[in-house]
Amino acid sequence: MIRFENASVTYPGGVHALKDVTLDIRDGEMLIIVGLSGAGKSTLIRVINGLVPLSGGDVKIDGVSVRHAGSRQLREIRSKIGMIFQTFNLVKRTTVLNNVLMGRLYGAGTLRSLFAWYRPEDIEIAMQALERVDIVEKAYVRASNLSGGQQQRVGIARALAQQPKIILADEPVASLDPPTSHVVMRDLQRINRELGITTIVNLHFLDLAKVYGERIIGMRGGELVYDGTAAQADERVFRDIYGRSLTADDVMSEAATAAATL
Repeated sequence: MIRFENASVTYPGGVHALKDVTLDIRDGEMLIIVGLSGAGKSTLIRVINGLVPLSGGDVKIDGVSVRHAGSRQLREIRSKIGMIFQTFNLVKRTTVLNNVLMGRLYGAGTLRSLFAWYRPEDIEIAMQALERVDIVEKAYVRASNLSGGQQQRVGIARALAQQPKIILADEPVASLDPPTSHVVMRDLQRINRELGITTIVNLHFLDLAKVYGERIIGMRGGELVYDGTAAQADERVFRDIYGRSLTADDVMSEAATAAATL
């Protein structure tokens, strides 16, 4: 379980990105966070692995405090958390397989990490991760030669190669077209269901959140303003989250969403 206990973050300049957030995320859950830019979505995700330090309160993973963890303990926490980024964060001059193998660096030891010496079992784990996102045929292609959607799937495979307990995806489809966004979200949904990995995703598109989120969290001004099922999240709920009615920019192409859910 991930537990937020009155978690607060204040950035330099006095910006309150999180305000006394209390929240439990169950093991194996798929949770989608929605809200405007600046609502605190990315901060909420990044305090889980300590990328953003807390100003108050705490976050605990299976009872272990993230805020009070020492450097060694924080490395141990992060080793169990895979991170997927909006901008993919691949090393584009090297191959897809080498990028995925970077997810194995924590357990490789100092010398192996320095020289990127991977054991056969690490390579097998990386190839299995690529198979799971249906991109194994690109294993020896340079990452720079991939489309945006393919690069994001490599990012998912890299996170999987860590064999994590938790996956955090920070706006993973923001740079993708509607059909590719659905492909990536289906990958994340399947991984969650088949492997039981707790999966937490930030999204902007509200209809996409309703299709793939078992549970939706709404953030506004650093505060938790909604916590419920996708079925309960009607336009009134989203108006409470966004402070206004929905616009065309808040939803993905209806045709793409309808086709993806057939």
